[in-house]
Amino acid sequence: MNQENKLGILYATVAYLMWGFLPIYWKWIDTIPAGEILAHRILWSFIFMVIVVLAVGKWRPFVDECKVILHDKKKLIGISLAAIVISINWLTFIWAVNHDHVIQSSLGYYINPLVSILLGMLVLKETLTRVQLFSFILAAIGVVNLTVSFGVFPWISILLAFSFASYGLLKKTVDISAMFGLTVETMIVTPLALVYLFFFSGESLAGSVMFSGTGLLLAGAGMATAVPLLLFAFGAKKIPLSMVGFLQYVAPTIMLILGVFVYKETFSTAHLISFALIWIALIIYMGAAQRRSVRHQAAS
Repeated sequence: MNQENKLGILYATVAYLMWGFLPIYWKWIDTIPAGEILAHRILWSFIFMVIVVLAVGKWRPFVDECKVILHDKKKLIGISLAAIVISINWLTFIWAVNHDHVIQSSLGYYINPLVSILLGMLVLKETLTRVQLFSFILAAIGVVNLTVSFGVFPWISILLAFSFASYGLLKKTVDISAMFGLTVETMIVTPLALVYLFFFSGESLAGSVMFSGTGLLLAGAGMATAVPLLLFAFGAKKIPLSMVGFLQYVAPTIMLILGVFVYKETFSTAHLISFALIWIALIIYMGAAQRRSVRHQAAS
């Protein structure tokens, strides 16, 4: 393993660790409504990304990229939809964590790769292999088991999985770097965030909250959002896709541990059966992906 691989693994691992422990951050400000936290997250993410773009001397290329997007209807629609979808994902996650649904959030990010396969088949007309189909069926059985056991559809998990998978699908239609992508996406939805903060958030924007520890945490949401994404973007370029696939389960595993052992959420036999089915599905899927990668490398 060369130095580039080691750095890539380090960056990606730190990114997933940060994402895994993110529920703790939202719990610190759970007295603030989820919509207001989202608005702050968008606003401060945009401000932070503008500072990053300026700091690395990329402002002119960023402006040029914005001009390209404005003159490319398909690109503009794609990145605008991506901005809306990731905002829905952020809002769902914040609300779920602050209403004691960390385990459901974990489940959502476990099944996300399998949902990505499904969307690839439905939207991109990709062929579903027998192994992928079997993995998806196992995961679906797990979701159905939770629904039947509790009489409630795990909508949080499904919405998180589908919104993040849709975000990834939309990003495929827009050729833009992670740095510029996040900056443009947050720029698109920042006007909506400002409207919400000024007209629907009470005193939290300019009142006492902004001059307290809670205010600092709300402002820090921008950094908490952008830093892991940038680390992941740098790391993913330096390591094989199979390694990225393996590391992506670090975050939901940490969330599951937090939900069960730190926040004492209910983890019943039904949860165990459903998670076991999904874990088996992911092991089968990852094993097949690893074998394909080895065959591809051998052939090349």
